[in-house]
Amino acid sequence: MMNVLEQVHQMVWGPWTLVIFLGVGIFFTLKCHFFQIRGFLFWWSRTAGRLISGEASRKEDGTGKGKGISQFQSVCTALAATVGTGNIAGVATALTAGGPGALFWMWVSALIGMITAYAETMLGIRYRYRDKDGHYICGPFIYMERGLGLRGMGVLYSFLCLMSSLGMGSMVQANSAISTMEYTWHVPTLAGGLIFTGLLVLVTWGGIRRIGNVAEKLVPAASGIYIAFSMIVILSCLEQIPGALASMVCSAFRPEAAAGGTAGYVISRSVRYGISRGVFSNEAGLGTLAVLHGPTEGTTPHEQGMWAMFEVFFDTVVLCTLTALVILCMTGSSPETIPYEGAALAAWCFSRRLGIVGEYLVSGSMVVFAFATIMAWFYLGRQAAAYFIGGCGFGENAQNMFASKVYPLLFIAAVFLGSEARLGLVWLLSDIWNGLMAFPNLTALLFLSREISLPKTWKKTHSGSRLRYNRKSASPDDDTLFLEKSIIKREES
Repeated sequence: MMNVLEQVHQMVWGPWTLVIFLGVGIFFTLKCHFFQIRGFLFWWSRTAGRLISGEASRKEDGTGKGKGISQFQSVCTALAATVGTGNIAGVATALTAGGPGALFWMWVSALIGMITAYAETMLGIRYRYRDKDGHYICGPFIYMERGLGLRGMGVLYSFLCLMSSLGMGSMVQANSAISTMEYTWHVPTLAGGLIFTGLLVLVTWGGIRRIGNVAEKLVPAASGIYIAFSMIVILSCLEQIPGALASMVCSAFRPEAAAGGTAGYVISRSVRYGISRGVFSNEAGLGTLAVLHGPTEGTTPHEQGMWAMFEVFFDTVVLCTLTALVILCMTGSSPETIPYEGAALAAWCFSRRLGIVGEYLVSGSMVVFAFATIMAWFYLGRQAAAYFIGGCGFGENAQNMFASKVYPLLFIAAVFLGSEARLGLVWLLSDIWNGLMAFPNLTALLFLSREISLPKTWKKTHSGSRLRYNRKSASPDDDTLFLEKSIIKREES
């Protein structure tokens, strides 16, 4: 059984998968005229700038009582899914497998993934709609159904997303967190599993509003602490930085470096599992960001697309780079010579400067990041479960029952079982589900590429270029009614 699954895994995550991911990203990079690079100051001011000013925390009506969540809550929820164990263990393994040059290829992969995240999130907001209770329904399955008219593709995607949530989004994450707690703090797995599951029940019971409220406090705090201690380590060995950067450039174009950095982008434990762990970390191309940004109030497709770009940038270019620099500085740019790998290597590097605090920092970060990822994937899986049951024709009552009652029980059970079980089989299956999710999503992105456009306000500042606003292929930044009418008209025809 395992041999068969391993062969399937190699097929799903073979070299051609890397070509598809990078190919789609390059296509949108060219179509959008390198917007993620040329428009850096523009989208940065409208994302990070709004975080600093506090504007992103306000909702459309300014009351905070709407059915959705604020932009700050949505970005924190999305970061909860993307920022995870891959930012620590994955980076360490990528550097061990591909050498210092892997960091360069992480940056290249991130720049390409940013525009893919922009495209899928923009489409998600463009085709979302409210249900009878006023909640937004959003995700790849929606733009597959409403944009392409292929409901069957949407049902397939929702099934794959549902299975991924019960594997990679719950069991695998819980197992990583509980194992870390047992190793570092000697917490019994049963006790750790009960505590972890209990906290998850308290958070998820309140739906997306409570998840957003917890995420907006947990993610910034955890990320801030990790960034602060990483900077302490890096600043304590500034003399090592030039050598680390030089080794990165010198080894960037060696075949083993390219394989480790591109294929091992963020979370890989080996070169073979590299790209699958990379997609798992920042999720650009999987379509999950389109679901997580869906509940945002008072936004536009272009605006949320830029937030998705910011998330990929923060996840990889900021957090992963800090981890990589710590490892390169502490190992003399030779991480492969240290008899540790993954999270153990990262913990060893931090402990060289911070002592036991460094080990606790890595362990605590992995536990918190894993919990945040589980929260986000609960919402993802619940949305996918509702669409899947409805798409299979079981009726609205069955749809509501499964999404509100059955799925939460399945997810919580998966989290608890994940804390106790050996997950070799679950890892393989989860990787396969994750990989298969990308193919219908990337296909939909290509067929709907005519609807991917740049923000109107940015194009006005670049009137000397070939970029022009075209109502037929792009929606105005603030004209969501036009989009809804277009969808209705298309459905009626």
